[in-house]
Amino acid sequence: MALRLLISDALWSKIEPVLRELKHAAGSPPRLSDRMFIEAVLYQARTGTPWRDLPDEFGHWNAVYHRFRRWEKGGLWERLWQRFQTLDDEQLHELFIDSTIVRAHQHAAGASKKTVDNKPRLWVALGVDCPPNCTRPARTSAPGCRSC
Repeated sequence: MALRLLISDALWSKIEPVLRELKHAAGSPPRLSDRMFIEAVLYQARTGTPWRDLPDEFGHWNAVYHRFRRWEKGGLWERLWQRFQTLDDEQLHELFIDSTIVRAHQHAAGASKKTVDNKPRLWVALGVDCPPNCTRPARTSAPGCRSC
C-alpha cells in the first residue's frame, strides 16, 4: 500500500531550514528523517488512527510517539507554529489541520479520569462532605437495638 504523503519537495525546502534552526542538535540522529516523522504526525492527525497502528513506512510507532512527545515537551511544535505564522506561504497554510476532520478514538469519549475526586457530584455541588455510609438511629426505648 502506497502512502499519500503531504509534504512536497518544494514545501520541505521551506520547512527544513526553519526546523534545523529551531531543533536542538544534541543526541544521536534518529533513524526516521525529520520529514518522514512530520509526515507520520500529519498522517496520525489526519486519519485519527492510534499510534500503534501507524504504517510500517514511518518506522516503529513507539519511536514516533516518543519523539512527538519530546518535541511537545521541549516546545518545538509551538516554536514551529509561531515561526510559520510569520511566513506568508500558501503551501504551509495547507498543512494546518481542521479539527472537524480529525477523528477521536472511540475510547476518547465519556470516560472519567482516574485522578478525579470520587465524591458524589451532588454533595460536591452543595459544598458539603459526603454523608457517612451508615448513621446510627436515635436511641430507641430498647437498649440493645441496633439497626446498622
